[in-house]
Amino acid sequence: MSRDGAAFVRANTAVAAPPLVPEIRLHLASEITPLWQATEETLAQRQMPPPFWAFAWAGGQALARCLLDRPDLVAGRDALDFGAGSGLVAIAAAKAGADCVEAAETDPFAVAAIALNAALNGVTIGVVAADLLAGRAPPRRAVVLAGDVCYERPMAARTIALLRRCAAQGSLVLLGDPGRAYLPRDGLVEVARYRVPVTRELEDRDERDGVVYRVLAAAEPG
Repeated sequence: MSRDGAAFVRANTAVAAPPLVPEIRLHLASEITPLWQATEETLAQRQMPPPFWAFAWAGGQALARCLLDRPDLVAGRDALDFGAGSGLVAIAAAKAGADCVEAAETDPFAVAAIALNAALNGVTIGVVAADLLAGRAPPRRAVVLAGDVCYERPMAARTIALLRRCAAQGSLVLLGDPGRAYLPRDGLVEVARYRVPVTRELEDRDERDGVVYRVLAAAEPG
């Protein structure tokens, strides 16, 4: 974790617990607009993505809640949190008893946030700082987790294809989503559903249905 990344995260966030997962504390943006402006001014110089890592998105909260409610899904198994952002889902997996937990992220500031958040919650999270979508072979883990990854068409299509390949090789693949536009219509089996409080600074309502799905290897009705 770079010192610059950790310093940026600390300077632009406050420690808080997501509403659906009060057991976990994260470095989160308390004021959304200033952080976005800091990102545009500071990170744009390095061609960095927006600070998605600074928010506990509804799909990730639902998936984290599900893991804590049903530790049997990950206990004693290796888990990978894809597109981990803040590391919320990875931390929940570790708290639920996963044997080895990794978080995949390409944003260096997200990598810094994951390290800080893991330490804050007293868990160990390995970070895979690589674009797994660019590789031909899907990651081999007992459990593959993804929260709120269907918000853009290209990202959703590539990610779902990767998740299906993981399922085809025997991984349990769990996807948390609050009804994003590019969520597939088939090939998903609902595992759990939660009402997630959200802010109108990020969403168009005060609550969303956060649904956890098992992703099937083929796009067939579940």
